[in-house]
Amino acid sequence: MKSLKTLLYSAALTTVATTGLLFVNQSQASAATTYTVANGDTLSTIAQKFNGSTELVNQIATTNNIADINMIFVGEQLTIDADQVATTPAPAPVVTQQVAAPVQTPAPVVQAQPAVQAAPVQQAPVAAQTTTTTSSSKEWIAQKESGSSYSARNGQLIGRYQLSASYLNGDYSAANQDRVADQYVTSRYGSWDVAKSFWLSNGWY
Repeated sequence: MKSLKTLLYSAALTTVATTGLLFVNQSQASAATTYTVANGDTLSTIAQKFNGSTELVNQIATTNNIADINMIFVGEQLTIDADQVATTPAPAPVVTQQVAAPVQTPAPVVQAQPAVQAAPVQQAPVAAQTTTTTSSSKEWIAQKESGSSYSARNGQLIGRYQLSASYLNGDYSAANQDRVADQYVTSRYGSWDVAKSFWLSNGWY
């Protein structure tokens, strides 16, 4: 039978060995670091930050299951253990590749089509009808005032539209009578149609 001293010594050795193993495991676990890839990072530049060389490139790729060491993405989280250097031969020189932000495809440019102006199909008849009505009202007033005679006189009222001599300014030609009559009606009534309505209500315009 082993002595009590022997049993206590064996238990102490076991405890020391177990404690040392746990300490080693905890030290190794604490050496690993999580790194978030930033814009412009490559595996080479990340390895330089942690190890001062590119020796960590393969170890980072293996630990994080990266198939293409030239392709990492902004925001990707990598587990890096700077204490473990890969024993495999160093890879061929890596061409530094900048990690660009996602490119947004611009929306297709739609060229504006020139505006097509619709032909004034309905405006022409309306204009013709208004002109006809105005001409009719003008002729109606001329008939009432002078029997449509450019030479008719009634005191100071002269011509086809019986305008004051001061309006005609000494020019009693047919062209001037028409022109002055149009100006007078436009300024006073706005149109011959309105002048006719006034004449019907008052017997003059």
